[in-house]
Amino acid sequence: MVSEPFSLDVRASAQEAGEALARPDVRAVFVCDDGTLVGVVTRKTLVREVVARGQDPKTTRLGGIAEEPNATIDSSALLGDAFAFLEEADYERVPVVEGGKLVGVLSRSVVQRRLAEDEPPADLHDG
Repeated sequence: MVSEPFSLDVRASAQEAGEALARPDVRAVFVCDDGTLVGVVTRKTLVREVVARGQDPKTTRLGGIAEEPNATIDSSALLGDAFAFLEEADYERVPVVEGGKLVGVLSRSVVQRRLAEDEPPADLHDG
């Protein structure tokens, strides 16, 4: 899990989100209200909700344009269950919450690697 994912407050501007999303390491901005996850803003969100509508990115607040996350995973979920959920839903990454508060992001590829590390090595000799 990536702890402390990039997040902005609901009162932050679309311009602030755009500046963050211009960085190659930021794929989504998690929008929080006092730590509670309320939504997600992506490049697509900015184009659709700000650029295409002719809104001013300096005055458009993230709380008004954030999209509800497709799903979240509770921090108490077992790793295997979390991976099964990500696989079944075909999600690459999902926010991790604890009591509604954003605590991290879980990536399918990272979970898959971790599960592979935990597997005992296959027996190379059949006997």
